[in-house]
Amino acid sequence: MATLQMPQKPTWRLRTPERRALLFIGDSVASLLALLIALYIWGSSDYLKFSLEFLRVRTDFWIYLLPFLWILMMTELYDVRRAGNRKETFQGIATAAAVWFILYMIVFFIATKGTLPRRSVAAFIIAASSLTLAWRLIYINVFTAPAFMRRVIIVGAGRAGCEMVRVVKGIWPPPFFLVGLVDDDPEKIGTRVEDVPVLGGGDKLFDLIRQYQVTDLVFAISGPMNPDMFQALLDAEEQGIEVTSMPALYEELLGRVPIFLLHSDWVLRSFIDQSHTNGMYEVAKRLMDIVGGLVGVLLLLPLLPFITIGILLDSGRPVFYTQERLGKNNRLYRILKFRTMYQDAEKDGKPRPAVENDERVTRMGRFLRKSHLDELPQFLNVLRGDMSLVGPRAERPSLVAELQHSIPFYRARLFVKPGLTGWAQVNFGYASDAAANAVKLEYDLYYIKHRNLLLDLVILIRTVGTVVGLRGQ
Repeated sequence: MATLQMPQKPTWRLRTPERRALLFIGDSVASLLALLIALYIWGSSDYLKFSLEFLRVRTDFWIYLLPFLWILMMTELYDVRRAGNRKETFQGIATAAAVWFILYMIVFFIATKGTLPRRSVAAFIIAASSLTLAWRLIYINVFTAPAFMRRVIIVGAGRAGCEMVRVVKGIWPPPFFLVGLVDDDPEKIGTRVEDVPVLGGGDKLFDLIRQYQVTDLVFAISGPMNPDMFQALLDAEEQGIEVTSMPALYEELLGRVPIFLLHSDWVLRSFIDQSHTNGMYEVAKRLMDIVGGLVGVLLLLPLLPFITIGILLDSGRPVFYTQERLGKNNRLYRILKFRTMYQDAEKDGKPRPAVENDERVTRMGRFLRKSHLDELPQFLNVLRGDMSLVGPRAERPSLVAELQHSIPFYRARLFVKPGLTGWAQVNFGYASDAAANAVKLEYDLYYIKHRNLLLDLVILIRTVGTVVGLRGQ
Protein backbone atom coordinates (compact mmCIF):
# COMPACT_ATOMS: atom_id res chain seq x y z
CA MET A 1 0.00 0.00 0.00
CA ALA A 2 1.45 3.38 -1.00
CA THR A 3 2.31 5.85 1.72
CA LEU A 4 -0.36 8.49 2.03
CA GLN A 5 0.81 12.01 2.79
CA MET A 6 -1.33 14.00 5.15
CA PRO A 7 -1.51 17.78 4.89
CA GLN A 8 0.72 19.51 7.42
CA LYS A 9 -1.30 20.15 10.55
CA PRO A 10 -1.70 23.75 11.67
CA THR A 11 0.52 24.17 14.72
CA TRP A 12 -1.95 26.49 16.43
CA ARG A 13 -4.51 23.76 17.09
CA LEU A 14 -3.79 23.19 20.76
CA ARG A 15 -3.78 19.80 22.43
CA THR A 16 -4.90 19.36 26.04
CA PRO A 17 -1.33 19.28 27.49
CA GLU A 18 -0.48 22.42 25.47
CA ARG A 19 -3.55 24.19 26.85
CA ARG A 20 -2.60 23.27 30.41
CA ALA A 21 0.94 24.56 29.81
CA LEU A 22 -0.46 27.80 28.38
CA LEU A 23 -2.76 28.24 31.38
CA PHE A 24 0.13 27.60 33.78
CA ILE A 25 2.36 30.14 32.05
CA GLY A 26 -0.39 32.78 32.12
CA ASP A 27 -1.21 32.09 35.79
CA SER A 28 2.50 32.24 36.67
CA VAL A 29 2.91 35.63 35.00
CA ALA A 30 -0.24 36.94 36.72
CA SER A 31 0.85 35.73 40.18
CA LEU A 32 4.39 37.11 39.77
CA LEU A 33 2.99 40.49 38.75
CA ALA A 34 0.72 40.33 41.80
CA LEU A 35 3.77 39.68 43.98
CA LEU A 36 5.56 42.71 42.50
CA ILE A 37 2.49 44.87 43.17
CA ALA A 38 2.29 43.59 46.75
CA LEU A 39 5.99 44.25 47.37
CA TYR A 40 5.73 47.72 45.84
CA ILE A 41 2.77 48.61 48.09
CA TRP A 42 4.64 47.29 51.11
CA GLY A 43 7.80 49.12 50.14
CA SER A 44 5.99 52.40 49.61
CA SER A 45 5.20 52.50 53.34
CA ASP A 46 8.66 51.39 54.46
CA TYR A 47 11.55 53.71 55.25
CA LEU A 48 13.76 51.83 52.75
CA LYS A 49 11.13 52.29 50.05
CA PHE A 50 10.85 49.78 47.21
CA SER A 51 14.45 49.00 46.30
CA LEU A 52 16.97 46.17 46.13
CA GLU A 53 17.96 47.02 49.69
CA PHE A 54 14.31 46.73 50.76
CA LEU A 55 14.00 43.33 49.05
CA ARG A 56 17.21 42.11 50.71
CA VAL A 57 16.59 43.41 54.22
CA ARG A 58 12.82 43.51 54.76
CA THR A 59 11.39 40.55 52.84
CA ASP A 60 11.43 37.01 54.17
CA PHE A 61 11.83 33.95 51.99
CA TRP A 62 8.22 32.83 52.46
CA ILE A 63 6.94 35.96 50.70
CA TYR A 64 8.32 34.62 47.43
CA LEU A 65 6.29 31.44 47.87
CA LEU A 66 2.99 33.33 47.53
CA PRO A 67 2.76 32.87 43.71
CA PHE A 68 3.39 29.13 44.08
CA LEU A 69 0.72 28.82 46.77
CA TRP A 70 -1.74 30.83 44.66
CA ILE A 71 -1.26 28.53 41.65
CA LEU A 72 -1.66 25.54 43.97
CA MET A 73 -5.07 26.87 45.01
CA MET A 74 -5.97 27.19 41.30
CA THR A 75 -5.28 23.51 40.62
CA GLU A 76 -8.87 22.59 39.73
CA LEU A 77 -8.90 25.17 36.91
CA TYR A 78 -6.23 23.24 35.02
CA ASP A 79 -9.05 20.96 33.93
CA VAL A 80 -9.31 22.27 30.36
CA ARG A 81 -13.08 21.83 30.32
CA ARG A 82 -13.44 24.01 33.42
CA ALA A 83 -10.88 26.51 32.16
CA GLY A 84 -13.00 27.18 29.07
CA ASN A 85 -16.17 27.85 31.05
CA ARG A 86 -16.75 31.38 32.39
CA LYS A 87 -18.92 30.29 35.31
CA GLU A 88 -16.45 27.61 36.42
CA THR A 89 -13.60 30.11 36.07
CA PHE A 90 -15.33 32.72 38.23
CA GLN A 91 -16.19 30.08 40.85
CA GLY A 92 -12.66 28.65 40.90
CA ILE A 93 -10.95 32.01 41.32
CA ALA A 94 -13.54 33.14 43.88
CA THR A 95 -12.97 29.94 45.88
CA ALA A 96 -9.19 30.42 45.85
CA ALA A 97 -9.58 34.06 46.91
CA ALA A 98 -12.04 33.10 49.70
CA VAL A 99 -9.68 30.46 51.13
CA TRP A 100 -6.81 32.95 50.99
CA PHE A 101 -8.95 35.60 52.68
CA ILE A 102 -9.88 33.24 55.53
CA LEU A 103 -6.24 32.30 56.07
CA TYR A 104 -5.31 35.99 55.90
CA MET A 105 -7.88 36.91 58.57
CA ILE A 106 -6.61 34.13 60.84
CA VAL A 107 -3.04 35.40 60.47
CA PHE A 108 -4.19 39.01 60.82
CA PHE A 109 -5.73 38.44 64.25
CA ILE A 110 -3.17 35.93 65.56
CA ALA A 111 0.11 37.52 64.49
CA THR A 112 1.70 40.25 66.58
CA LYS A 113 1.53 43.65 64.92
CA GLY A 114 4.65 44.39 62.92
CA THR A 115 5.75 40.75 62.59
CA LEU A 116 4.02 40.08 59.27
CA PRO A 117 3.45 42.31 56.23
CA ARG A 118 -0.35 42.25 56.46
CA ARG A 119 -0.88 44.99 53.88
CA SER A 120 1.27 43.27 51.26
CA VAL A 121 -0.48 39.91 51.70
CA ALA A 122 -3.87 41.60 51.30
CA ALA A 123 -2.58 43.40 48.20
CA PHE A 124 -1.33 40.10 46.79
CA ILE A 125 -4.73 38.42 47.23
CA ILE A 126 -6.54 41.28 45.47
CA ALA A 127 -3.97 41.62 42.69
CA ALA A 128 -3.63 37.87 42.09
CA SER A 129 -7.42 37.43 41.90
CA SER A 130 -7.86 40.37 39.49
CA LEU A 131 -4.92 39.57 37.21
CA THR A 132 -5.69 35.85 37.07
CA LEU A 133 -9.32 36.55 36.23
CA ALA A 134 -8.28 38.97 33.47
CA TRP A 135 -5.88 36.39 32.00
CA ARG A 136 -8.41 33.56 32.20
CA LEU A 137 -11.03 35.67 30.38
CA ILE A 138 -8.45 36.40 27.66
CA TYR A 139 -7.85 32.64 27.40
CA ILE A 140 -11.58 31.93 27.07
CA ASN A 141 -12.16 34.63 24.46
CA VAL A 142 -9.04 33.92 22.39
CA PHE A 143 -7.76 30.38 22.84
CA THR A 144 -11.13 28.60 22.78
CA ALA A 145 -11.86 30.15 19.35
CA PRO A 146 -12.20 27.77 16.35
CA ALA A 147 -8.73 28.69 15.04
CA PHE A 148 -7.15 27.04 18.11
CA MET A 149 -9.45 24.01 18.31
CA ARG A 150 -8.63 20.47 17.24
CA ARG A 151 -10.73 19.03 14.39
CA VAL A 152 -12.04 15.55 15.12
CA ILE A 153 -13.73 12.65 13.32
CA ILE A 154 -15.28 9.82 15.35
CA VAL A 155 -14.68 6.40 13.81
CA GLY A 156 -17.76 4.31 14.50
CA ALA A 157 -21.38 5.43 14.55
CA GLY A 158 -22.63 2.70 16.84
CA ARG A 159 -23.52 2.91 20.50
CA ALA A 160 -20.10 4.14 21.65
CA GLY A 161 -19.78 6.69 18.83
CA CYS A 162 -23.28 8.07 19.43
CA GLU A 163 -22.59 8.40 23.16
CA MET A 164 -19.38 10.28 22.38
CA VAL A 165 -21.32 12.71 20.19
CA ARG A 166 -23.80 13.32 23.01
CA VAL A 167 -20.96 13.94 25.45
CA VAL A 168 -19.31 16.50 23.16
CA LYS A 169 -22.64 18.20 22.43
CA GLY A 170 -23.28 18.51 26.17
CA ILE A 171 -20.07 20.45 26.88
CA TRP A 172 -19.86 24.22 26.46
CA PRO A 173 -17.60 25.60 25.21
CA PRO A 174 -16.97 22.53 23.01
CA PRO A 175 -13.64 20.78 23.66
CA PHE A 176 -12.96 20.54 19.90
CA PHE A 177 -14.69 20.95 16.55
CA LEU A 178 -16.51 17.71 15.74
CA VAL A 179 -16.38 17.31 11.95
CA GLY A 180 -18.50 14.14 11.79
CA LEU A 181 -18.44 10.36 12.03
CA VAL A 182 -17.17 7.54 9.79
CA ASP A 183 -18.75 4.07 9.68
CA ASP A 184 -18.58 1.12 7.27
CA ASP A 185 -22.29 0.33 7.65
CA PRO A 186 -23.93 1.57 4.40
CA GLU A 187 -27.24 2.17 6.21
CA LYS A 188 -25.59 4.71 8.54
CA ILE A 189 -23.72 6.69 5.88
CA GLY A 190 -25.57 9.93 5.12
CA THR A 191 -27.55 9.88 8.36
CA ARG A 192 -27.02 12.26 11.29
CA VAL A 193 -26.32 11.62 14.97
CA GLU A 194 -27.39 14.55 17.18
CA ASP A 195 -27.17 16.71 14.04
CA VAL A 196 -23.61 15.48 13.32
CA PRO A 197 -23.26 13.81 9.89
CA VAL A 198 -21.98 10.30 9.18
CA LEU A 199 -19.67 11.32 6.35
CA GLY A 200 -18.70 7.99 4.81
CA GLY A 201 -16.94 4.68 5.29
CA GLY A 202 -13.37 3.76 6.08
CA ASP A 203 -12.43 3.86 2.38
CA LYS A 204 -13.08 7.63 2.42
CA LEU A 205 -11.21 8.31 5.66
CA PHE A 206 -8.10 9.89 4.16
CA ASP A 207 -10.10 12.00 1.74
CA LEU A 208 -12.15 13.29 4.66
CA ILE A 209 -9.01 14.01 6.70
CA ARG A 210 -7.62 16.11 3.84
CA GLN A 211 -10.91 17.82 3.06
CA TYR A 212 -11.71 18.85 6.64
CA GLN A 213 -8.11 19.32 7.91
CA VAL A 214 -8.73 16.73 10.63
CA THR A 215 -6.17 16.57 13.45
CA ASP A 216 -7.60 13.71 15.55
CA LEU A 217 -9.52 10.47 15.16
CA VAL A 218 -11.56 8.97 18.00
CA PHE A 219 -11.79 5.18 17.80
CA ALA A 220 -15.30 4.19 18.98
CA ILE A 221 -15.83 0.67 17.58
CA SER A 222 -16.58 -1.92 20.25
CA GLY A 223 -17.32 -4.92 18.03
CA PRO A 224 -15.41 -6.59 15.17
CA MET A 225 -13.63 -4.12 12.86
CA ASN A 226 -13.19 -4.15 9.10
CA PRO A 227 -9.48 -4.92 8.41
CA ASP A 228 -9.32 -2.01 5.94
CA MET A 229 -10.58 0.36 8.64
CA PHE A 230 -7.97 -0.99 11.05
CA GLN A 231 -5.20 -0.41 8.50
CA ALA A 232 -6.51 3.08 7.75
CA LEU A 233 -6.27 3.98 11.43
CA LEU A 234 -2.70 2.69 11.62
CA ASP A 235 -1.76 4.67 8.50
CA ALA A 236 -3.35 7.81 9.94
CA GLU A 237 -1.36 7.41 13.17
CA GLU A 238 1.85 7.00 11.15
CA GLN A 239 1.10 10.24 9.32
CA GLY A 240 0.78 12.25 12.52
CA ILE A 241 -2.98 12.11 13.04
CA GLU A 242 -3.68 11.46 16.72
CA VAL A 243 -5.85 8.37 17.31
CA THR A 244 -7.60 8.19 20.69
CA SER A 245 -9.93 5.53 22.07
CA MET A 246 -13.44 6.56 23.03
CA PRO A 247 -13.10 5.50 26.73
CA ALA A 248 -9.87 7.51 27.08
CA LEU A 249 -11.49 10.64 25.60
CA TYR A 250 -14.61 10.13 27.75
CA GLU A 251 -12.40 10.08 30.85
CA GLU A 252 -10.48 13.18 29.72
CA LEU A 253 -13.61 15.20 28.98
CA LEU A 254 -15.83 14.19 31.90
CA GLY A 255 -13.49 12.87 34.60
CA ARG A 256 -15.55 9.67 34.59
CA VAL A 257 -15.26 6.06 33.39
CA PRO A 258 -17.93 4.97 30.84
CA ILE A 259 -19.08 1.89 32.76
CA PHE A 260 -21.98 1.03 30.41
CA LEU A 261 -19.69 0.98 27.36
CA LEU A 262 -17.04 -1.35 28.77
CA HIS A 263 -16.76 -5.13 28.44
CA SER A 264 -17.65 -7.32 31.40
CA ASP A 265 -14.01 -8.36 31.92
CA TRP A 266 -12.76 -4.74 32.03
CA VAL A 267 -11.99 -4.87 35.77
CA LEU A 268 -9.66 -7.86 35.32
CA ARG A 269 -8.09 -6.84 32.00
CA SER A 270 -7.56 -3.14 32.57
CA PHE A 271 -8.82 -1.57 35.79
CA ILE A 272 -6.88 -3.58 38.37
CA ASP A 273 -3.49 -2.94 36.76
CA GLN A 274 -4.16 0.76 36.22
CA SER A 275 -5.53 1.24 39.75
CA HIS A 276 -2.40 -0.07 41.49
CA THR A 277 -0.27 2.60 43.16
CA ASN A 278 3.28 2.54 44.46
CA GLY A 279 4.15 2.17 48.12
CA MET A 280 5.38 5.76 48.41
CA TYR A 281 1.94 7.07 47.50
CA GLU A 282 0.25 4.85 50.07
CA VAL A 283 2.67 5.97 52.80
CA ALA A 284 2.29 9.64 51.85
CA LYS A 285 -1.51 9.30 51.74
CA ARG A 286 -1.61 7.71 55.19
CA LEU A 287 0.62 10.48 56.59
CA MET A 288 -1.70 13.04 55.00
CA ASP A 289 -4.67 11.26 56.58
CA ILE A 290 -3.06 11.35 60.03
CA VAL A 291 -2.16 15.04 59.76
CA GLY A 292 -5.59 15.87 58.32
CA GLY A 293 -7.30 13.77 60.99
CA LEU A 294 -5.48 15.60 63.79
CA VAL A 295 -6.34 18.98 62.25
CA GLY A 296 -9.97 17.87 61.93
CA VAL A 297 -10.12 16.80 65.58
CA LEU A 298 -8.65 20.16 66.60
CA LEU A 299 -11.44 21.84 64.61
CA LEU A 300 -14.02 19.55 66.19
CA LEU A 301 -13.15 20.24 69.82
CA PRO A 302 -13.99 23.99 69.99
CA LEU A 303 -17.11 23.54 67.83
CA LEU A 304 -18.41 20.51 69.73
CA PRO A 305 -20.23 22.43 72.54
CA PHE A 306 -22.02 24.77 70.11
CA ILE A 307 -23.07 21.99 67.71
CA THR A 308 -24.19 19.83 70.63
CA ILE A 309 -26.37 22.62 72.06
CA GLY A 310 -27.82 23.34 68.60
CA ILE A 311 -28.82 19.70 68.05
CA LEU A 312 -30.27 19.30 71.56
CA LEU A 313 -32.36 22.48 71.29
CA ASP A 314 -33.58 21.61 67.80
CA SER A 315 -34.46 17.93 68.08
CA GLY A 316 -33.12 16.49 71.32
CA ARG A 317 -30.88 13.49 71.80
CA PRO A 318 -28.77 11.77 70.60
CA VAL A 319 -26.12 14.18 69.36
CA PHE A 320 -24.04 11.63 67.48
CA TYR A 321 -25.11 9.06 64.93
CA THR A 322 -23.36 5.79 64.11
CA GLN A 323 -24.06 3.44 61.27
CA GLU A 324 -22.47 0.36 59.74
CA ARG A 325 -20.64 0.99 56.46
CA LEU A 326 -18.50 -1.02 54.04
CA GLY A 327 -14.83 -0.12 53.89
CA LYS A 328 -11.86 -1.23 51.85
CA ASN A 329 -11.95 -4.85 50.71
CA ASN A 330 -15.51 -5.28 52.00
CA ARG A 331 -14.52 -4.67 55.66
CA LEU A 332 -17.31 -3.46 57.96
CA TYR A 333 -16.83 -0.50 60.28
CA ARG A 334 -19.05 2.03 62.09
CA ILE A 335 -19.09 5.59 60.82
CA LEU A 336 -19.50 8.47 63.29
CA LYS A 337 -21.37 11.69 62.42
CA PHE A 338 -23.41 14.42 64.06
CA ARG A 339 -27.09 13.51 63.81
CA THR A 340 -28.82 15.55 61.09
CA MET A 341 -32.11 13.62 60.77
CA TYR A 342 -35.06 13.21 63.11
CA GLN A 343 -35.03 10.24 65.45
CA ASP A 344 -36.34 7.03 63.86
CA ALA A 345 -35.90 8.40 60.34
CA GLU A 346 -36.08 4.80 59.13
CA LYS A 347 -38.55 3.43 61.65
CA ASP A 348 -39.98 1.08 59.03
CA GLY A 349 -36.58 -0.64 58.92
CA LYS A 350 -36.04 0.00 55.22
CA PRO A 351 -32.71 1.71 54.42
CA ARG A 352 -33.16 4.77 52.18
CA PRO A 353 -30.36 6.94 50.80
CA ALA A 354 -30.35 10.64 51.59
CA VAL A 355 -31.80 12.83 48.85
CA GLU A 356 -31.73 16.55 48.11
CA ASN A 357 -34.17 18.50 50.33
CA ASP A 358 -34.75 15.35 52.41
CA GLU A 359 -37.80 15.83 54.68
CA ARG A 360 -36.15 13.71 57.35
CA VAL A 361 -33.43 16.34 57.92
CA THR A 362 -33.82 18.69 60.92
CA ARG A 363 -33.34 22.48 60.76
CA MET A 364 -29.97 22.21 62.50
CA GLY A 365 -29.19 19.25 60.28
CA ARG A 366 -29.64 21.33 57.12
CA PHE A 367 -27.06 23.81 58.33
CA LEU A 368 -24.66 21.06 59.37
CA ARG A 369 -25.00 19.40 55.96
CA LYS A 370 -24.56 22.59 53.95
CA SER A 371 -21.44 23.48 55.95
CA HIS A 372 -20.29 19.81 56.09
CA LEU A 373 -19.86 20.21 59.86
CA ASP A 374 -21.82 16.98 60.33
CA GLU A 375 -18.79 15.17 58.87
CA LEU A 376 -16.32 16.42 61.51
CA PRO A 377 -16.60 13.33 63.81
CA GLN A 378 -15.48 11.19 60.86
CA PHE A 379 -11.97 12.54 61.37
CA LEU A 380 -11.85 9.99 64.20
CA ASN A 381 -12.60 7.27 61.62
CA VAL A 382 -9.75 8.68 59.51
CA LEU A 383 -7.31 8.51 62.45
CA ARG A 384 -8.36 4.94 63.16
CA GLY A 385 -7.66 3.98 59.55
CA ASP A 386 -11.25 3.02 58.67
CA MET A 387 -11.43 5.90 56.21
CA SER A 388 -9.20 8.28 54.27
CA LEU A 389 -9.54 12.01 53.73
CA VAL A 390 -10.20 11.32 50.03
CA GLY A 391 -11.99 8.34 48.53
CA PRO A 392 -15.41 7.05 47.42
CA ARG A 393 -18.37 7.76 49.67
CA ALA A 394 -18.90 5.10 52.34
CA GLU A 395 -22.14 3.18 51.73
CA ARG A 396 -24.24 0.80 53.79
CA PRO A 397 -23.89 -2.95 53.07
CA SER A 398 -27.57 -3.24 52.13
CA LEU A 399 -27.32 -0.48 49.50
CA VAL A 400 -24.13 -1.97 48.05
CA ALA A 401 -25.82 -5.37 47.81
CA GLU A 402 -28.80 -3.76 46.01
CA LEU A 403 -26.86 -1.54 43.61
CA GLN A 404 -24.31 -4.15 42.52
CA HIS A 405 -27.12 -6.01 40.72
CA SER A 406 -28.15 -3.02 38.59
CA ILE A 407 -24.85 -1.14 38.10
CA PRO A 408 -21.85 -2.85 36.46
CA PHE A 409 -18.54 -2.89 38.34
CA TYR A 410 -20.16 -1.38 41.46
CA ARG A 411 -18.09 -3.37 43.95
CA ALA A 412 -14.86 -2.11 42.32
CA ARG A 413 -15.23 1.05 44.45
CA LEU A 414 -14.29 -1.13 47.46
CA PHE A 415 -10.69 -1.44 46.19
CA VAL A 416 -9.78 1.65 48.24
CA LYS A 417 -10.77 3.16 51.58
CA PRO A 418 -13.91 5.30 51.62
CA GLY A 419 -13.27 9.00 52.06
CA LEU A 420 -14.55 12.03 53.94
CA THR A 421 -14.68 13.66 50.52
CA GLY A 422 -14.02 12.39 47.03
CA TRP A 423 -13.99 12.96 43.28
CA ALA A 424 -17.66 11.97 43.01
CA GLN A 425 -18.68 14.17 45.96
CA VAL A 426 -17.12 17.35 44.53
CA ASN A 427 -18.47 16.71 41.02
CA PHE A 428 -21.94 15.34 41.75
CA GLY A 429 -24.70 15.77 44.33
CA TYR A 430 -26.70 13.18 46.20
CA ALA A 431 -27.62 10.00 44.36
CA SER A 432 -31.13 8.80 45.15
CA ASP A 433 -31.63 6.23 42.36
CA ALA A 434 -29.64 3.71 40.31
CA ALA A 435 -29.03 6.13 37.41
CA ALA A 436 -27.49 8.79 39.67
CA ASN A 437 -25.47 6.17 41.55
CA ALA A 438 -24.12 4.93 38.21
CA VAL A 439 -22.82 8.43 37.43
CA LYS A 440 -21.22 8.66 40.86
CA LEU A 441 -19.61 5.27 40.32
CA GLU A 442 -18.11 6.53 37.04
CA TYR A 443 -16.46 9.34 39.02
CA ASP A 444 -15.32 6.94 41.76
CA LEU A 445 -13.71 4.53 39.30
CA TYR A 446 -11.97 7.42 37.55
CA TYR A 447 -10.50 8.47 40.90
CA ILE A 448 -9.35 4.94 41.72
CA LYS A 449 -7.67 4.60 38.30
CA HIS A 450 -5.93 7.98 38.38
CA ARG A 451 -5.44 8.67 42.08
CA ASN A 452 -2.28 10.46 43.15
CA LEU A 453 -1.35 13.13 45.68
CA LEU A 454 -2.04 15.97 43.24
CA LEU A 455 -5.56 14.71 42.53
CA ASP A 456 -6.13 14.24 46.27
CA LEU A 457 -5.01 17.83 46.83
CA VAL A 458 -7.35 19.12 44.10
CA ILE A 459 -10.29 17.31 45.74
CA LEU A 460 -9.44 18.72 49.17
CA ILE A 461 -9.17 22.26 47.79
CA ARG A 462 -12.51 21.95 46.01
CA THR A 463 -14.06 20.56 49.20
CA VAL A 464 -12.85 23.61 51.11
CA GLY A 465 -14.54 25.76 48.47
CA THR A 466 -17.77 23.81 48.94
CA VAL A 467 -17.61 24.32 52.71
CA VAL A 468 -16.81 28.03 52.43
CA GLY A 469 -19.66 28.52 49.96
CA LEU A 470 -22.13 26.40 52.02
CA ARG A 471 -22.79 24.32 48.92
CA GLY A 472 -23.19 21.02 50.75
CA GLN A 473 -26.46 19.08 50.78
